[in-house]
Amino acid sequence: MSHSPSILRQYEIIAGISQRMLAEARANNWDSVVDLGEQYHDAVESLRSIKELSTEDRQARKEVLTKILDDDAHIRMLAAPELGRLSSLLGNMKRQQSVLHAYSSNAS
Repeated sequence: MSHSPSILRQYEIIAGISQRMLAEARANNWDSVVDLGEQYHDAVESLRSIKELSTEDRQARKEVLTKILDDDAHIRMLAAPELGRLSSLLGNMKRQQSVLHAYSSNAS
């Protein structure tokens, strides 16, 4: 008995999640991207128990994986500016804390 249809179905589910993640990233809905990322992780983890695919199923999986990786690359491109902005904010906060600490130490 072959498990291939359910295996391919799981890859299609993962592709659907990555497509939704990309749509949310394009809309700047980063909280939704993170939530969907958890679903994505769980769906990928469920593949660990899978053993083998037929040659035909491997080709179908390759096409789905290509789509998943393409979505992932686009999500990363969209996330990069946001991550840079957050890094800058954290850097500013750290500098502010250092200044406050320096002045607090001098005031004592």
